[in-house]
Amino acid sequence: MQLVLYSKPGCHLCEGLEEKLSALTHLPFDLEVRDITTREDWFGAYQYEIPVLCQVVETADGRQEKPLPRLSPRASLAQVERLIQTRLHPSEAE
Repeated sequence: MQLVLYSKPGCHLCEGLEEKLSALTHLPFDLEVRDITTREDWFGAYQYEIPVLCQVVETADGRQEKPLPRLSPRASLAQVERLIQTRLHPSEAE
């Protein structure tokens, strides 16, 4: 599974989520962190929303990013893990 984290330097909420995701080394996902200050389209889309975590999904039209539910800045590591697990095994979450 491929995840994209939209972030910007100096954002403590972004850094906190990135640290939690990095701690989940036992889960099979790749994380790409994108600095929204490097592209105008990312900045325009996410400047008031970061951190934004998206899952990259393959569709008939190609690769698309699907934003995941926004976690509380106080979300625990276990809560972040549950969010990722539901994306890895969607049938088990139903």
